[in-house]
This record gives sequence, structure tokens and C-alpha cells, in this order.
Amino acid sequence: MKFFVPLLLLCLYSAKSFAQYTDSTNYHVLLTSTGSINRANEDRAYLLNNALNFGMKKKSFVLNSSTAWLYGKQNSDLTNNDFSTTLNFNLYKTFPHFYYWGLVNYNTSYSLKLKNQLLAGGGIAYSVLDKPNAYINFSDGVLFDQSSLIVGDSYHTYRNSLRLQYHFAIKELITIDGNHFLQNSFNRKGDHIIRSTTTLGLKLRKWISLTTALNYNKLNITRSENLNLTYGLTLDKYF
Repeated sequence: MKFFVPLLLLCLYSAKSFAQYTDSTNYHVLLTSTGSINRANEDRAYLLNNALNFGMKKKSFVLNSSTAWLYGKQNSDLTNNDFSTTLNFNLYKTFPHFYYWGLVNYNTSYSLKLKNQLLAGGGIAYSVLDKPNAYINFSDGVLFDQSSLIVGDSYHTYRNSLRLQYHFAIKELITIDGNHFLQNSFNRKGDHIIRSTTTLGLKLRKWISLTTALNYNKLNITRSENLNLTYGLTLDKYF
């Protein structure tokens, strides 16, 4: 129970992970927090998923930064201690619904047996559907990967990074959001990364929702994967 109160407080200040900018919006700051707690007899398990994001829009340029931390225990055994921080930008300089992107991303993950990982690169993206209540976007590009594993092995490689992103709003009541990545190494056979996040929101008010998030990650080189289902509250505010 000692983890329930901080979790509840964090949930009350959480914010939605996907939303569209309006013409008058220049900045967006959000904090998300979801989690799960289970106690049965002498067994205890908990999982906390927290993220902080900042976005800035200037005409044809959008800058975003995000930091996420996933932490969990089963009884006294550590199951997750996964940290990620990303800085990325979108440049809209050509035809509608198309943009260039670039990013720098740092990861460390106990559950995936990853000590350190630095990803940097860029590519192109196109929205095949781009409406306020329905959004589907595909992107592709090349990333440089410099990684070291918990077992001690270090390596670098170039990866193709393919992403599917979508957002659907049903009668302003239900929202469905997804970010799904497949990142294959060009020169290391069988070396691929899968990252997938799907979020379902049920709006209680215009600015508050009940949220359930399903996260799946796989790092094939370490033969490790994780699947986490968390739930909490979401608050959405632009300025």
C-alpha cells in the first residue's frame, strides 16, 4: 500500500501521450503515470510507468522531447528498471502530410538485458490519413546504434527504422493510440528490435480520461522481451 498513494498522486497529474497541435498552440508539456499493484497472501507485485514530455511548434518545425521510466518488482525481485529519453524533430518543408524527421534516443533496460544504447538518425514520414479524429502515419529511416549489453558485449550497427503511428477518436468518448516500431540491423543477421505501445482512453470529461496502456518490447540479440499492461488517469492540456 505504500506505493499506492504516490501512484494515485502521479495519476492525477498525468497527461495524454498523443494529441494534435492547433494553429495557436506553441508549447505542450505533459506528465503521464500509470501502474498496477497486485497483492495476494504473501505475494506482492507492482509496476510503475512514468513519462515526461515537452513539445514546441514553430510554423513548419516541431520539436519534441520525452523521458520515460518503467520500474517494477515481484516480491523482492527486480523485474523492470527501464529508462528511455528521446529528442526528435519534424520538418514540414514539402507537400502536405509529408515531413522529414530526426532523433537522438538513449535507452537502458534491466528487463531487456541492455546496459546502454544510443540511437541517432533520421528519415521521412507520410500521413495517409490526417484528420482530427483519425490519423495514420508511416515513417522510415536509418539509425546508427551504439549499444552495450549487461552480459558485457558491445557493438555498433546501422538499423532500418520502420514505424506505424495512429490515433482514433470515437464520438469524443473513446481514443485509441498506437506507436509500433520494427528496427532491423543492416549487417547483423537476426538482430532486430520491436517496440510497441497501444493506449486505450475512455473520456470522463474533455480533459480527463481513464487510460489503459499495453507495452511490448523485444531485443532479439539478448533473446529478451517484456509485456506490460498498466492503467491510470490521463489529463490533457495545451497552451
